[in-house]
Amino acid sequence: MPLATIEWVGGLSGRARLIDQTLLPAELKHIECEDAETMWDAIKRLAVRGAPAIGIAGALGTVLGVRASKAAAADAFLKELKRVTDYLGSSRPTAVNLFWALDRMNATARRNASLPVEKIKQSLLDEALKIIEEDKAVCREIGRHGATLIKDGFSILTHCNAGGLATADYGTALAVMFAAHERGLGICVYADETRPLLQGARLTTWELMQAGIDVTLICDNMAGLVMKQGKVNCVIVGADRIAANGDTANKIGTYSVAVLAKENGVPFYVAAPVSTFDLALASGDLIPIEERGAEEITEGFGKRMAPAGVKTYSPAFDVTPARYITAIITEKGIIEKPNVESVKRLIG
Repeated sequence: MPLATIEWVGGLSGRARLIDQTLLPAELKHIECEDAETMWDAIKRLAVRGAPAIGIAGALGTVLGVRASKAAAADAFLKELKRVTDYLGSSRPTAVNLFWALDRMNATARRNASLPVEKIKQSLLDEALKIIEEDKAVCREIGRHGATLIKDGFSILTHCNAGGLATADYGTALAVMFAAHERGLGICVYADETRPLLQGARLTTWELMQAGIDVTLICDNMAGLVMKQGKVNCVIVGADRIAANGDTANKIGTYSVAVLAKENGVPFYVAAPVSTFDLALASGDLIPIEERGAEEITEGFGKRMAPAGVKTYSPAFDVTPARYITAIITEKGIIEKPNVESVKRLIG
């Protein structure tokens, strides 16, 4: 990525700076976040999106929310911190990376509770910056492992956006494509538009074109046809939460793509960091699914596309059962035929 998706500018009194992804690709504009409320709004309205990037946003938002605390004692400060992290966690329920990062921030403060409050605040900023650097390294490792599955001349289909815009640097699903491209493999990509907010059309194509990768945009309902026509060698998608048995929640429409891939004998890969696994959930049936506002369907991008008053149902994610997933690509390696045992072997 030539630009940082989300970053911290300055010291403890600084600010978070992130790309407003609701405006891409027509306009590249940044949001300057100086309080937790602005960060909550950015997460909620998808100005920042993608599970790893949301986790980073939550960590930086935590710093913004507590740095002005007047608490003199650690106990009082920890209570304020918990209120801030609970508030940020209310922004979006499905992506587990958000809660992973918020838990990590709380744990950092508890670990440093013997220090003066100002030093605890600095430790929180240090931890948030560490999460960013770790994510960059994790994405590169996902790309390195995933590229071993790609051959010269492969055509890859992807759904939604799991690139640099969804992380701190390189992406998850797109990391595999970036790594393959950098190795000199001639690949091409079919990008689903990803209704209703068109993350594939607006974001994935933009990233791939910037990287010089051959990309073709298709409507969501064309995925089955291009597979049937033999134009797709594999599917690679990201993830927002993965249960202990390998069931995977990702952007709405992913489940349909997985079923179509199985029907057409096309390998279906999920690329995600270990932080996206929620081993406390036995299966995908327990993953909370966020529902979005009706206007995203009826008035997409400000233009009414359905009759006023029509009933809507707008889940933001669906769950792909592990039986449809050929492998899960992580920074620790590749989980073939994911199930409870294979996930546990790699993740622990």
